[in-house]
Amino acid sequence: MADRDHLKDSGQQRRRLLQAGVGAAALGAIPGASQLAAQAQAPFDWKRFKGESIEILLVKSPRGDLLTKDHKEFQDLTGIVVGSEMVPEQQQRQKAVIEFNSGNPSFDVIALSYHVQKRQFAKNNWLTDLRPMINDKSFADPGLDFADFAQGGLNYAVEPDGRVNSLPLNLDPWVVYYNRELFDAKALVFPRTFAEMIDAAAKLNDPGKGIAGFVGRGLKNANVPVWTSFLLGYGGGFIDGNGKLLTDKPEAIQAAEMYKTMLAKYGPPGVSGFNWNESQSLFLQGKAAMWLDGIGFAQPLEDPTKSRIVGKVGYGLMPAGPKKHASALFGDGAGISAYSKKKGASFYYLQWASNKANQARMLQAAAGAPVRTSAYANAEVLATLKAPKAWVDCMLASARIAQPGLPVIAPVTEFRDTFGIALTNMINGADPATELRKATAEFQPVLDKSEKA
Repeated sequence: MADRDHLKDSGQQRRRLLQAGVGAAALGAIPGASQLAAQAQAPFDWKRFKGESIEILLVKSPRGDLLTKDHKEFQDLTGIVVGSEMVPEQQQRQKAVIEFNSGNPSFDVIALSYHVQKRQFAKNNWLTDLRPMINDKSFADPGLDFADFAQGGLNYAVEPDGRVNSLPLNLDPWVVYYNRELFDAKALVFPRTFAEMIDAAAKLNDPGKGIAGFVGRGLKNANVPVWTSFLLGYGGGFIDGNGKLLTDKPEAIQAAEMYKTMLAKYGPPGVSGFNWNESQSLFLQGKAAMWLDGIGFAQPLEDPTKSRIVGKVGYGLMPAGPKKHASALFGDGAGISAYSKKKGASFYYLQWASNKANQARMLQAAAGAPVRTSAYANAEVLATLKAPKAWVDCMLASARIAQPGLPVIAPVTEFRDTFGIALTNMINGADPATELRKATAEFQPVLDKSEKA
């Protein structure tokens, strides 16, 4: 009976993960997509664009590594030659803006972070609307099968006006990675609340041994999701119904005070310059007790060639705040440059990159949370998972309490820049309330202007 209850609960959690996301778009928002799944017998020519060459711009990450590793499979399947570049997240975003504004970007396909780039790309018409190709039987492989995509992923991919500018690849609820060996040495259990999290960081922080009680992003712009993870737990929000920022309210200030405490008091030296990669490096060396970031980092942490803490990593649900229990949610996908002269070959790449096999590989490698339901139902994948079952359990549990980790606005990069500077100043000693009031006053006109536009 207990086993059946566990299976029932796991199934409910899986459905919640697949439904997680923002907006009202559903499968029906993609004209013809519901019919696509029924075209299983339609002939499809993967060699249609044989001999063409395309360029791909990816983000340096476990998911980018996976796709790059298997590019030869795509080339053998299609005869299309792939050139690719993987760039760290912040630099990739800067490169995208510069190249799109030039009118002649070097890439045909680009990976995008929905929570940062979706509104920006859509507003500037930088991506190709995929609907004509999705609805063309000669372009769309029956295996594209939109019925297999999570609604949360489709919500991210579909624009309010119905355009489909990308195909989703990954959903990213935030979790707390923790070093079980360090916790056991102090006879501590994983924290259930923010108060317990602060207490654990204090007890585990040991500068004399080079061990930080907590590590997270301190670098401006990149650091904002750490603060908003706390903000959600304090019951705060981003913007009210009248378009006014809520970022200087008591809940936001409390979250910023916690951010300052965790990073300035219990973080490592130089944390104001840390992005996710520096945080990951410190954690996998066994020099941090807790690390707050996205779900997709189990792969390097469980890789004995990279990690000193293999088998010692705990995967923890974000602790509950005083007013809410929430996990910040993000996501990413890939789209085709509107300037590309090889849209057909590029669409073939998107279909391959998001196919069932690659989604299963992502889960198997513990590189992220796939948007396809079939990945979670694949018994072979689950049996050969390159991460503990606790990672999947944490992923599903986090999805149950997932909420958007950033405001859904066009100038989200400017939001992250403005408040990111404020947060970095806090790490370096500035007063949280003063910094948030200053940042809110600075950003409100930017938001107002974007809404009028």
